[in-house]
Amino acid sequence: MTTDSTPRLLRTAEGSDLVLTRTFRAPIDDVWASVTEPERTARWFGPWEGQAAPGRTIKVRLAFEEETPWCEMHIDLCEPPRLLAVSTSDEAGDWHLELRLSETGGRTELQLVQHLTGAEGVGEIGPGWEYYLDMLVASRDGTATPSFGDYYPARKAQFEELAAGI
Repeated sequence: MTTDSTPRLLRTAEGSDLVLTRTFRAPIDDVWASVTEPERTARWFGPWEGQAAPGRTIKVRLAFEEETPWCEMHIDLCEPPRLLAVSTSDEAGDWHLELRLSETGGRTELQLVQHLTGAEGVGEIGPGWEYYLDMLVASRDGTATPSFGDYYPARKAQFEELAAGI
């Protein structure tokens, strides 16, 4: 299962932004709950624990990664129900992410934005985020969980073409 998606890679003063979008037939508060409440994030990304607030750090279990590791995630900004900005570091580098939500006519658009210093690794990063966003869709719709193999390496070339274009 893959959702129709038109990923974008935009040049910025600091590097580039990878932007992935999903639209839900649901109110913004419900979609916000899907991306912020630990029992709901557990269905598509992983549960988290700690005191969530801007400037604080929570622990997130990456439930769909090998060995389901825990990682620390810093909450940079939180403006319910429209914006959540987080950052984390691991062996792959520093990750700066935003979830931006907007509602029009009972439909909520969610944009996942990863701020990158360049376009390196987009062939691996992009398919991974597409997979997680489709996991979110499946968790909300009650549909079958997607297979990671449908995303990586299957969509690697699509994202590498985006990187070549900036």
